[in-house]
Amino acid sequence: MIKAISLYAIRLPLYQPFVVSYHTYHDMPSIIVKMESDDGYVGFGEAVADEHVTGETWESTYYLLKNTLAPLLIGQNPGEFELIHERMNKTVYGAPAAKAAMDIACHDLVAKKLGVPVYQLIGGRYHDRFPITHVLSIGEPAAMAEEAVQKVSEGYLSFKMKVGKQVGHDIERIRAVRSAVGNDIAIRVDVNQGWVNSSNALRALPYLEELQIDWLEQPVMADDLDGMAELKRKARLPLMVDEGLKGIKEMREVIQKQAADKINIKLMKCGGILPAVKLANQAEMAGMECQVGSMVESSIGSAAGFHVAFSKKIITSVELTGPLKFAKDVGNLHYDVPYIQLNEKSGLGIDIIEDALTELTVHRDVIQ
Repeated sequence: MIKAISLYAIRLPLYQPFVVSYHTYHDMPSIIVKMESDDGYVGFGEAVADEHVTGETWESTYYLLKNTLAPLLIGQNPGEFELIHERMNKTVYGAPAAKAAMDIACHDLVAKKLGVPVYQLIGGRYHDRFPITHVLSIGEPAAMAEEAVQKVSEGYLSFKMKVGKQVGHDIERIRAVRSAVGNDIAIRVDVNQGWVNSSNALRALPYLEELQIDWLEQPVMADDLDGMAELKRKARLPLMVDEGLKGIKEMREVIQKQAADKINIKLMKCGGILPAVKLANQAEMAGMECQVGSMVESSIGSAAGFHVAFSKKIITSVELTGPLKFAKDVGNLHYDVPYIQLNEKSGLGIDIIEDALTELTVHRDVIQ
């Protein structure tokens, strides 16, 4: 049974600011959960809240965990994943990042107790390795192209380009990177809702097709699945839904409206490992490939995402590069750039760097 839950509100330092269409991040606020069982096992989870995506903030998530969800789970069996989620969902509407922290900690703890990697709890390992995609945050075209060339020299074979300021300027950015790296390097374009509506996005489609973009991600506002469906009917390149897909309800609508070719599953949007697996199963039934994406989590949240990705055939790409962006991390998730190959250690398969966790902690509470 769950005996104690410790909460750590931390801020993860970035090597350089991370710029997307709706915000510039100078560091990454995160909440680490340490869950202890009455028989001596420990599991770790993480919540990276983003008010632009789920409406949760770092502060609100911390206090929701402290005052509501952590007390709710004390005395519960961490291995009853479905029941844990039902208890949380009946108590709190939404708040997927907070629930993800608890879900991940439960999976880590139970897998350690059983002596197996987390992926063995959710179907076993399917993939041997995944290529790592480098994310280019928004900058001037020449600067983005220079960074891309440097990363190609380090071995990267694919890029996600963050755009979404103005269509014309964004096309210049994409053209500059494509010209710099050539046609053999994969480029995916993520607008993060920045083009707002389908009429703006339609202006970009011919140029994106000309520049041989792998896929276009979330070009319109999150709630505009009709706009996504219109673009899908008119585009000759695949469309991926991200902010427009949080949980099972949105997934049904994406399928019904034929609003995307691909989906981006993020544990912080859907509520953790168990809900992410359910989304992957839905997508497989609909014949839609999946990606496991990131809210720029530490090694803890990133490892959880990788365990989901490695266990499912329908998940064909990953973008979990938070640990590569941090000047200091609380875990030691290992990358063999440009690939990642998970180890076979029990739980999430990472070690917690206690000194770093202590150093980065702004607030801490223990619930028993």
